[in-house]
Amino acid sequence: MEKVAIIGASGYTGIEIMRLVAMHPHVELVAVSSEQFAGKEVSEVFPFLAGKIRLVFQSLSQHTDLEKADYALVALPHQKAMEVVPGLLRKGVRVVDLSADFRFRTVAVYEQWYKAHTAPGLLADAVYGLSEVYRERIRGAALVANPGCYPTAALLPLIPVIKSGLVTTDGIVVDAKSGVSGAGRGAVLTSLFAEVNEGVKAYKVGTHQHTPEIEQELSFAAQKPVVISFTPHLIPMNRGILGTIYATLAGNATGEDVLQCYRGAYPENGFVRICPPGTVPATHQVRGSNFCDIGFVIDGRTNRLIIVSAIDNLLKGGAGQAVQNMNIMAGFPEDAGINQTPLFP
Repeated sequence: MEKVAIIGASGYTGIEIMRLVAMHPHVELVAVSSEQFAGKEVSEVFPFLAGKIRLVFQSLSQHTDLEKADYALVALPHQKAMEVVPGLLRKGVRVVDLSADFRFRTVAVYEQWYKAHTAPGLLADAVYGLSEVYRERIRGAALVANPGCYPTAALLPLIPVIKSGLVTTDGIVVDAKSGVSGAGRGAVLTSLFAEVNEGVKAYKVGTHQHTPEIEQELSFAAQKPVVISFTPHLIPMNRGILGTIYATLAGNATGEDVLQCYRGAYPENGFVRICPPGTVPATHQVRGSNFCDIGFVIDGRTNRLIIVSAIDNLLKGGAGQAVQNMNIMAGFPEDAGINQTPLFP
């Protein structure tokens, strides 16, 4: 049985990782860190985990159990993760990092959209953790960079049709809506109930930091530069992302071509589910699960392929995919600990 540490375990994503690891049949949770709740039992802070996790939160500076871990799932904010990950790797701990700190292939792109990078030497060795796309590289990786939630919802639908040449790479539009948990667990004015309820708003229009991450992976799939338009929206629900993607069909591509492309890329019984032709998914069909549902419609008037994807931003867009990546690294069944049926309604 492999031993696991969760670093940054008191944010929404860290909490979800604790819940998933507590149900995992092949791992033992040996350490959980939290600066805010250091010294408190997990069940005291999160009573829903009573009887499931019997550990005490410790601060990173005082943690004595990290070296026991075979794997560390790091759920720290951007900039903070890069301070911790190099030391874990030196101790021989394999890492899945959920921040953006190791997602980019070049330090210049990271620093353009975030801030200065203090561990750029690790970027070349980090594997981008889009599980269904980079599974073989993830198996042998010491450091896996878990994708962002919006990129997961955009890349899983787009990469197969771009690789197959079924769409052109010019003029791709990604319009995505996210629940409020995507903003994190900190007290932020714009995330207060009265600020969010009964309204929908676009934010970071043309400037969202997930844009270069999506473009990087689409460019790699297309083997040429790809530039997209990406607009995120905040909607008054707790969790979930619905992405609506617009791309122009190439040549004489048909709906049957697109359907067979998806079925070839994502076999049945995996975490990517392809909707029946002509139907599209909704967030409540994936809530509480590690599924990504994809549906599409062809608009014959505009020659547009309109793709709709749905994920739970905290699971397939975060904690669930992190555990999926750990499972791949460890050689476990890929769905170990994350095979829950969606919560409906």
